[in-house]
Amino acid sequence: MAMEIAERNHNKRSLVLIGIKENGIVIAQIIANMLSKIFDGKINLISLSMDKSKPTAISLSEEIDFNDANILLIDDVANSGRTMLYALKPLLETHPAQIQTLALVERTHKLFPIAVDYVGHSVATHTNETIIVKVENGEVLGAELK
Repeated sequence: MAMEIAERNHNKRSLVLIGIKENGIVIAQIIANMLSKIFDGKINLISLSMDKSKPTAISLSEEIDFNDANILLIDDVANSGRTMLYALKPLLETHPAQIQTLALVERTHKLFPIAVDYVGHSVATHTNETIIVKVENGEVLGAELK
């Protein structure tokens, strides 16, 4: 995934990676480490926090200027698209040059109009099933369908 990101953004001077807590920030850190070896531009990594069940209050670990920024929003699982949609809120109050999305696992039951640009694995599931990505000590251990 890091190679694909570097290839698609080869002409960019910088990328802002925003990992959605909890698991999205771990994935963002892993991607940032891999990108640092193959991407010539500057990489800025921040985290975004919200209550995923009621995503009204959104906070960023660092307040930066998103105007003209190339942003990559990262989460572990793209289920309905709601989390990523609400995570866009603070970004849309400025004028970014580009916003891309990444999910380690994508489900095919989108309820919100969010397309994932970089997908580790796409899974067709029943609507009553959930996917849980297991992360421990900064390492992604796998995913489980429940």
